[in-house]
Amino acid sequence: MRIGLAREIKDGEYRVALTPQGVSALARAGHGVVVGRGAGLGVGFSDQNYLESGAEAGNPWDCELIVKVKELQPLEYSLPRHGQTLFSFQHFGPEPALLDAALASGATFLAFETVGQADGSLPILAPMSAIAGRLAVQVGAWCLQKQNGGSGVLLPGMEGVPPGSVVILGAGNVGANALAVAHGVGASVTVFAKSGKRFSRLQGLFPDRTSFSCEMENLPIAISQADLVIGGVLSPGQMSPKLVTRAMLRAMRRGSALVDVGIDQGGIAETSRPTSHSDPVYVEEGIVHYCVPNMPAACARTASLALERAVLPYVLEIAAGRFSDGLITGIQVRNGKITHEHLARDTKRPWHPR
Repeated sequence: MRIGLAREIKDGEYRVALTPQGVSALARAGHGVVVGRGAGLGVGFSDQNYLESGAEAGNPWDCELIVKVKELQPLEYSLPRHGQTLFSFQHFGPEPALLDAALASGATFLAFETVGQADGSLPILAPMSAIAGRLAVQVGAWCLQKQNGGSGVLLPGMEGVPPGSVVILGAGNVGANALAVAHGVGASVTVFAKSGKRFSRLQGLFPDRTSFSCEMENLPIAISQADLVIGGVLSPGQMSPKLVTRAMLRAMRRGSALVDVGIDQGGIAETSRPTSHSDPVYVEEGIVHYCVPNMPAACARTASLALERAVLPYVLEIAAGRFSDGLITGIQVRNGKITHEHLARDTKRPWHPR
């Protein structure tokens, strides 16, 4: 199979889905790889590195399978065609025009974020969620600095000065990694989740300065006392639930911060709207909002290496014409029809089971 590795054009997106090492593995398996010009430059891989690994230069959009990181951008809407497969993050739910373009193309769209949904493993999404969770505390602390519109709270505090308060929504990959960093810097942390099944393990790891709750009726009080709120709730393939209202934000100290990691699926706050790495924050209801959909791109080198590790086995599987159960759950659009039940429900469009 001929596999195209496309260069990313989304604002601030430096990741690449396959490194020269991955290209070499595909070449050894008998597949041809066409690499778009400059695809890996953002993470230190030159075009020559790819050529030396067995790739060829050319237009990746001429291939049967196109592998990239982020969903199609408006300038790319017309590129896919019938008979092609696009394997990347898709995030169709919040973007009707993107979904329209995918349906009109007749191509097959495999979503990184729902591969492995059936058993809940989410092997491609998981490492990116972990990176986003770790970054959330880092960017949240940056948002709290006065020059960024923040309240001037230092999350670790100081001797004789209490630490900042962090509320984390969700105890999955995002939430657990955010907790690890927030606890590590010395913040006081409260974690909310619908289910407490992960709490026992997290309590064992972080026994002090941390509390856990499944009682969502207590969320408004906790948020009113928080310096930083991190939204890490994930329902694979579904829009993010709106858990944080305007009224909750109005009750917070002015200059507190919200980092909405779930913004690529619509966000967890009524006030959330997508931002970008070049213009990452805005202030609404007196709260600094950070809502960048591709947060892991800030650490593009680490993220690319982690992403390839998860993606490459599935690329080899697709190229060999095999589709495991885990891979099948990634199919969201095929031949002009929505084949993913949650996507059809969220977008109020017809669902066509595979």
